[in-house]
Amino acid sequence: VQLQASGGGSVQPGGSLRLSCAASGIIFSINDMGWYRQAPGKQREMVARIWSGGDTNYADSVKGRFTISRDAKNTMYLQMNSLKPEDTAVYYCYVRTIYDQIYWGQGTQVTVSS
Repeated sequence: VQLQASGGGSVQPGGSLRLSCAASGIIFSINDMGWYRQAPGKQREMVARIWSGGDTNYADSVKGRFTISRDAKNTMYLQMNSLKPEDTAVYYCYVRTIYDQIYWGQGTQVTVSS
């Protein structure tokens, strides 16, 4: 199983980006999936998560600006609006099974700068 993240790039403050994460292979019994990010010199932090039942969680810093979603093929998306310089980081997608097995994507860079 591999997760392929895409959609990162450079954008000005206030702009938008949409990240995608596609899974190759079959993942059984998904518990949750989502996005983490890591900025230089900082710990990796959870950004958004979507549970198997559809409930979502967001970091306080992105609530109201980011939206996580997924499709029937378990491709997940992170719509990021009103981006701020502090959103600059490498974004990693993950999938976690009910057996606590975690798959990570390779990371995609998001840079917010004027």
